[in-house]
Amino acid sequence: MSGIEILQIWIMAFLTLALFSFLYKDNAVYKLAEHIFAGLSAGYYVGLIWDTVIVQQLWEPLIAGKALLIVPGLMGLLMFGRFSQQYSWISRVSLAFVMGTTSGIFLVTQLHGLVLAQMRSTMRSMAGSDGITDLLLSLVIVVGVIATLIYFYFSKEHKGILGGTAKVGVWFIMISFGAHFGYTVMGRVSLLIGRVQFLIQDWIGSFGQII
Repeated sequence: MSGIEILQIWIMAFLTLALFSFLYKDNAVYKLAEHIFAGLSAGYYVGLIWDTVIVQQLWEPLIAGKALLIVPGLMGLLMFGRFSQQYSWISRVSLAFVMGTTSGIFLVTQLHGLVLAQMRSTMRSMAGSDGITDLLLSLVIVVGVIATLIYFYFSKEHKGILGGTAKVGVWFIMISFGAHFGYTVMGRVSLLIGRVQFLIQDWIGSFGQII
């Protein structure tokens, strides 16, 4: 292991321990690591957007003859009007266009990717059942979808059968939230395990290289 690699490991270990120091209390070392991470992230994304968007998707196609890209380029420049109190209203033109197109694209993708796909899977689950186990699972899916949708039906007071079905929908929602929360916790624990393995194997293992 070369000296540069050992130095890199020690810097990584210092930043990792600095971030872990927040478990004790907020301190200057933690803030230093936090600011370094925020600065590096901001610099990385600025460079990424400059190369992949401005250069590859705007400048190079303009040079190649795609003159219509001047319009989105000018609209992008209008965004910088936010830095001036006098001309900040100019940026609203670009922001309105971005919000409108993004809303339309998001609506279509969510409709085809989630709503219609969920409806199709719910309808096919009963017809495609093979055996008692699959049939019961399909019934759970159908009941869960219907009960959850009824819970979000606010045009009528939740009483009687409607109220009981809505309560069943609440249980399905809570189970879904619990599953997502558990998945998130497992992901964070896996990151923690990776950092601890790095400290034990790489950082402590580098002591032998130094000695």
